[in-house]
Amino acid sequence: MYEKNGEKYFVVDSHMHMWKAGPDNWVKGAEQYAKGWIECFHAYQSLGPKETHWTIEKFMSYTEDDLMKDVFEDGYVDVAVFQPTYLKEWYAEGFNTTEQNANLGEKHPGMFVLNTRFDPRDGDAGLEELARNVERYGSKGVKLYTAEWNAGSRGYKLTDPAAYTYLAKAQELGIKNIHVHKGPTIWPLDKDAFDVSDVDHAATDFPELNFIVEHVGLPRIEDFCFMATQEPNVYAGLSVVIGGLMHARPQFFAKVMGELLFWVGEDKMTFGSDYGIWEPKWQIEGFVDWEFPDQPEFADYPRLGVDGKKKILGLNAAKLYDIKVPDELQLKEDTPAAQDDSKLVAS
Repeated sequence: MYEKNGEKYFVVDSHMHMWKAGPDNWVKGAEQYAKGWIECFHAYQSLGPKETHWTIEKFMSYTEDDLMKDVFEDGYVDVAVFQPTYLKEWYAEGFNTTEQNANLGEKHPGMFVLNTRFDPRDGDAGLEELARNVERYGSKGVKLYTAEWNAGSRGYKLTDPAAYTYLAKAQELGIKNIHVHKGPTIWPLDKDAFDVSDVDHAATDFPELNFIVEHVGLPRIEDFCFMATQEPNVYAGLSVVIGGLMHARPQFFAKVMGELLFWVGEDKMTFGSDYGIWEPKWQIEGFVDWEFPDQPEFADYPRLGVDGKKKILGLNAAKLYDIKVPDELQLKEDTPAAQDDSKLVAS
């Protein structure tokens, strides 16, 4: 829990990782991709405050103790959601697998939500693996990496028939939340495979699933906003937005937040630190203190108050994952919304 100026914030880090990316895990013959991937990840860390930067050696292989201290002891996080990314084309044991995350989650019950993943190119075997993971770990969400390489394929779309088979199976198994990486690419993946254009079709056809678009489709922020405003089950995952922009690009951060607040709204935005790229501590502190610059170009954006920041930092994700929030950390009862927006206007 974070407290500032008498206000208490229940924090759900809805997008974080524990990876294994050292040379001992690189696939023979694909070392250049494994090395290039983690070095590109590490370069993103430079967008945070200088005092939070790690050496590449630590970044490749940070420890359980590092994570528990950075996320929970120092980082104010109450519950963290593991988002796995496999990348087995380059990492022999996987970069960040469901099983690796579960090993840590089992040591610290109640502190982690264990999401799993699927790849529709894995066929029937992948469907069976998805069912096993949901049964074993109780996963309510999956992380999808539509640009991941797989047996010669360099990406897929949510609109592919095989992807629809998997989405239907996930829903049947009780999955509610589909976290899709749609944003900045990491070498050597293809940027266009992260385009947001396939999200609205799937969101319309699977209205009972929530599609959390991680990294809000950056740099395609306008495309994402215009799509998300028409799809009630599409959410904006703020990992990279806060960690990558708030410190390094404050003017652009204000523009992105303004567009998200105007089109998507504070009820459909979730905080994610993207640990271990960035630590949550400085992101949470900075976001609670953040206000729009007093400049004319930001004047027509909705303001973000304390209640909105509480929603974004934890309460919205808690609703998505049925996480119990202590009564004293809930919002005060809202005034009922006006009904006129839902009524037809007589001609």
